[in-house]
Amino acid sequence: MHTVATIVYDAVNPFELAVATEVFGFERPELGVSWYRFLVCAVEPRPIRTSVGIFLTTPYCLEHVAEADTVIVPSSRPGIVSVPETLLDALRAASQRGARIISFCTGAFLLAAAGLLDGRRVTTHWAWAAELAKHYPLVQVDPHRLYIDDGQVLTSAGTAAAIDLSLHIVRQDYGADIAAAVARRMVVPLHRDGGQAQYIETPLLLPTNEEEPFGATLAWLASHLGEELTVEQMAARAVMSPRTFARRFRAILGTTPHQWLLRQRVVLAQRLLETTNEPVERIATRCGFGSAATLRLHFQRLLHISPQTYRHAFQRDKALP
Repeated sequence: MHTVATIVYDAVNPFELAVATEVFGFERPELGVSWYRFLVCAVEPRPIRTSVGIFLTTPYCLEHVAEADTVIVPSSRPGIVSVPETLLDALRAASQRGARIISFCTGAFLLAAAGLLDGRRVTTHWAWAAELAKHYPLVQVDPHRLYIDDGQVLTSAGTAAAIDLSLHIVRQDYGADIAAAVARRMVVPLHRDGGQAQYIETPLLLPTNEEEPFGATLAWLASHLGEELTVEQMAARAVMSPRTFARRFRAILGTTPHQWLLRQRVVLAQRLLETTNEPVERIATRCGFGSAATLRLHFQRLLHISPQTYRHAFQRDKALP
């Protein structure tokens, strides 16, 4: 029987613990297969306080992690509490003996602290991805994926992505039919379209000083995204040469005028898809893409999902007239 151990520690996220319990902890005799042996292993023998103040007790401790074929580390808020070296040692020992290691959301920080992510492609919640990359430069952080399977180590993005990764693991262990049956019982899709990029909050206009020409130019551009715009036109409005404007643009915003314009147009398209029933062709024109095909191309490239699928997932009012 395959043993799954989920580690609980101070400030652990109870939702992600619940995901692990729901997928791996419940007996499923109706599926006709021998299910996982599931252990909740506490870092300390005392009750563990979760991130919302609930206290957990369990008969299992870090010593029982040595019995596990799969080890799961749910998230917490990095830096809130110190991570015991005994926990990091348990993760290292599990990795060395070949156990499958999984993190949910910011649980990736613990795997990184144990040295288990060096040289690997991983993901975490998009809001923490830059922090993970900054503190652990040997880790290849991809903030756009819902989960990444890098062989022995698997990582997921924020919160509900723990479900996506867990079902992926069931599919690995038992096949697509069993994984689909578990997903149906949980009333969730077996696979979600797109990646984490579609959930990242992107402001329509990055803040800058509108009292000087460059800031005023950005503000003007944000309200004229539907027009044909060239770098020469942008530079003239900012009272700069095109070369100086492009250099200033990269220094302040970290990208080129062209790429910034594409991103802002996609962000505007997201807002229109969420809040209107306008056809994709009309939205493409309003956002300056010229055609629906061009909108779809850049939308897919930046968000890894089609405009229509995005609308179905995020439209705020399905009954809009």
